[in-house]
Amino acid sequence: MKQIIFTEKAPAPIGPYNQAILVGNTLYTSGQIAINPTTGNLVLDTIEAETKQVMENMKAVLEAAQMSFENVIKTTIFITDMNDFGKINTIYGSYFDEKSAPARETVQVAALPKNVNVEISVLAIK
Repeated sequence: MKQIIFTEKAPAPIGPYNQAILVGNTLYTSGQIAINPTTGNLVLDTIEAETKQVMENMKAVLEAAQMSFENVIKTTIFITDMNDFGKINTIYGSYFDEKSAPARETVQVAALPKNVNVEISVLAIK
């Protein structure tokens, strides 16, 4: 049976989806973008600030499911400019222990919701 995961500490969905779904011990998250959940404003000052907000939003969703980045087994990163990869990777990497980091793919896309530069989703297991 699936359990809807929701927290006010991450942005509310902007469409017909949920922040995450827990099925058994597996958490499937929707992609997070850099919306500050307190203000509802996008954080687009720098790619580093944007990525940090995305990761903080994901952290809040994981915590709502009683998990952490330690539970993450797979991530997907969507970016609009592969030239930003190094900066995104530095911020992203600060949330994981390199020795136990999850599997990942990074894909450059033409556009993302609300014209953001990065969106990240994760798969996690308790």
